[in-house]
Amino acid sequence: MSVDSEAGVRRLKSEADEPGWEVDPDDDWGVAVVATVGRQLRLRREAVGMRAADFGEAVGYGEDMVYKIEGGKRIPRPEFLDKADEVLDAGGLIAAMKEDVRKVRYPKKVRDLAKLEAMAVELQLYDPLNIHGLLQTPEYARGLLLMRRPAYTQDEVERMAAGRMARKSVFERDPAPELSFVLEEWTLRRPLGGRTSLRRQLEHLLEVAHMRNVELQVMPMDREEHAGLAGGIEVLKFGDGSAVGRSPAVVSGRPVTEPRQLRILELRYGIIRAQALTPRESTALIEQLLGET
Repeated sequence: MSVDSEAGVRRLKSEADEPGWEVDPDDDWGVAVVATVGRQLRLRREAVGMRAADFGEAVGYGEDMVYKIEGGKRIPRPEFLDKADEVLDAGGLIAAMKEDVRKVRYPKKVRDLAKLEAMAVELQLYDPLNIHGLLQTPEYARGLLLMRRPAYTQDEVERMAAGRMARKSVFERDPAPELSFVLEEWTLRRPLGGRTSLRRQLEHLLEVAHMRNVELQVMPMDREEHAGLAGGIEVLKFGDGSAVGRSPAVVSGRPVTEPRQLRILELRYGIIRAQALTPRESTALIEQLLGET
């Protein structure tokens, strides 16, 4: 809800005020969640005998937005659910749906990747273009997303950055998975989002590098041989002995589970690690770059 301070007129939020909150029609689980939330909101509103227009006025939304949310066409914001719970005297039942709605905000491919990362016992990760998403600070992630052309909307930037940060729960797992990263030196030098953002990013990398289950290596810019020029690599291994990998150089970046293709990815990743600085040398380089930033 917003108020025009000069005229003292309250302006209810309309669709123009809520960009980027549409439901992805290809996201079956997301569609089901938002439809269920909308249906519960409508049933509760009707149960207390409140018209959509009056309810919208109470929560600060236009009547058209209320109908879109109740019809499962728009993803409700957490603050909307909190206010709706209060207005409809739902005793926390509506507010309790915020967790599922929060997950729906993240793109489906991000959720799917996060699920795999949450199950993996070992992750081997190499990104030749950027600091890997699992290592990014919120400031760096936003700076990176803001570089995209055509540009994302601010809401899309926040949505994707939030999804990226949610994946970092992999570091909090117990037992912790084994994590191996190879970073390109040039990605540690480019100040995306400003030098303050880069400094915080480097500080974060040093914190992660000292975790016992993390091996962090840097590929220096002066290497004459480099096995990673074909693109990034991700290999996730699971407790049952299975694995899944992905690289632009193998079947156009689609996930692979076939042993022969996985061996190719692991071989390439192993060579990249051998060509990179050792973890101790990599930490020393990051400390040097931090001192220069």
